[in-house]
Amino acid sequence: MDRVAKLASQKAVVIFSKSSCCMCHAIKRLFYEQGVSPAIYELDEDARGKEMEWALTRLGCKPPVPAVFIGGKFVGSANTILTLQLNGSLKNLLKNAGAIWL
Repeated sequence: MDRVAKLASQKAVVIFSKSSCCMCHAIKRLFYEQGVSPAIYELDEDARGKEMEWALTRLGCKPPVPAVFIGGKFVGSANTILTLQLNGSLKNLLKNAGAIWL
């Protein structure tokens, strides 16, 4: 849990992902298209990935990936991020976190 919290606070946007997850890929593309350069941690490529996946599950992220943190705070998984994008509030979260400037 401490490792996830530490990694999540190191950049304005942090995504915990798996390289084989299609929804993870879609969420990463969404952020790239917004002009955001997120820190991405591929759990299936990390030696401590299973431990981090368990910590994300304990945070309430079900499924555990993709897990998106903005401004060091857990925002949600794919469903939440897509909802925020559709209702227009994702851009404000990104601005407030310093991930985008426009």
